[in-house]
Amino acid sequence: MNMSAGKDMNEEAGGLRALSSSREHQQWTARAFACPPELAVAVVALGLAAVVIALGAGALSTPVRIVGGVVTGAIVLVAPGFVVVQPNESVVLILFGRYVGTLLEPRLWWVNPFTVVLRKRVSLRVRNFQSDRIKVNDASGNPIEIAAVVVWRVVDTAKAVFDVEDFEQFVTVQSETALRHLANEYPYDDYSHERISLRGSADEVTKGLQNELQTRLETAGIEVLEARLTHLAYAAEIAEVMLRRQQAEAILAARRTMVQGAVGLVQMALSQLADSDLVELDAERKATMVANLMVVLSGDHSPTPVINTGSLYT
Repeated sequence: MNMSAGKDMNEEAGGLRALSSSREHQQWTARAFACPPELAVAVVALGLAAVVIALGAGALSTPVRIVGGVVTGAIVLVAPGFVVVQPNESVVLILFGRYVGTLLEPRLWWVNPFTVVLRKRVSLRVRNFQSDRIKVNDASGNPIEIAAVVVWRVVDTAKAVFDVEDFEQFVTVQSETALRHLANEYPYDDYSHERISLRGSADEVTKGLQNELQTRLETAGIEVLEARLTHLAYAAEIAEVMLRRQQAEAILAARRTMVQGAVGLVQMALSQLADSDLVELDAERKATMVANLMVVLSGDHSPTPVINTGSLYT
């Protein structure tokens, strides 16, 4: 029973995916005639003259007025077909509910006049989206504040107009969703340097955010040019505690480096003394020398020397 239900659900999901993919639109160039500006000026002048004639200016005969009226009607039908496309702009043409193409080249065009009922202008300029600071838990469960800027542009006008309700709102919602998912995937910081962290692996995090956004926005025909974090901090309620933790971990890391360096210096000193035959050191004197050198090399403050004028054993 369960296997049958699972099979039905998989078939239904597959059918929905196939139906969704079949409904995706692809951008293509509309059929249009490139018009020189002079032609548009001539049509406007002819239209004005025809209107004057049709209204009976002067002592014109009835046949002439009829011709003027016919010309006026023809120009009224032809004129809506003129479309001006600005630089970095496109015009999506729809004829009786059917997508018939997109005008992309900036110039004066003449298209099917009946598309005037529904034409959509879509800007192809590069745009910025600055997200608000959102509070979310990182991979370690710590509340953090994060924000990002997304640089994007429309590359497929058919998808942007027909496959989503509002592509600008779509970018906003999907950007915030991807940002939340990114924050949940990585810890804020990782001092062991064994994992990718939000603060310590900026390039990897930025690349991951851009790739996820591109996948999400592909449906709307959007190209993500850049995605970068603009704000990253612990939430106010734990900021002070996490600052103390960072300071403590930084001190421990510094101490570890100092101890490693001090051990190397002590080993070098003992090795050089043994090679030079300058002094014979037994095990106890070596231990005392090692202790003194470690204090001098690893201490926070300058040591205060104590001169021993007697023997080590007295």
